[in-house]
Amino acid sequence: MTLSLSTWANIAEIIGAFSIITGFTFGWIQIRHLRNQQRDAVAINLAQTFYSRNLAEAIAMIQSVPDGISLDEMRELGVDYQQAAITVVTSFETMGLLVFKRVAPLDMVMDLAGGIVSVMCKKLRKWQQDLRDEQQQPSWGEWFEWLGDQALANKANTEPAHIRHKNWKP
Repeated sequence: MTLSLSTWANIAEIIGAFSIITGFTFGWIQIRHLRNQQRDAVAINLAQTFYSRNLAEAIAMIQSVPDGISLDEMRELGVDYQQAAITVVTSFETMGLLVFKRVAPLDMVMDLAGGIVSVMCKKLRKWQQDLRDEQQQPSWGEWFEWLGDQALANKANTEPAHIRHKNWKP
């Protein structure tokens, strides 16, 4: 039995369509896998940020200052407090930009550091604005402030993990 040219053409079209669908499916799966790998890598890198002794010490120092501390008040506390504030802002500045550029998912950053960021933002907001005004640099720490605003909004609408997941079982 011989097949006509039109039958061969139909078979070729079916094989071609199947190949295209298979290629798209495989590509879609690979892209999802790559995105998951990127998300995991970002999570690891962000988590490592908190292993920094300098950041931990800076957060510990800034936790003791009142919310809305001014630039002058911070200067009265000494250079160590000023350096601690700069360490906090610059560390979280990177996270804010990564979230905004959609490299790091907001929900992951909020789970990882939302509480700390919201507290630090409340404490340093006035100091940061005073510093911007003094240096005539309105963008100084802009992504820290943006991330802080996101964290404050998120924390106002979300239960803490230890309450939200208290019945979680492995």
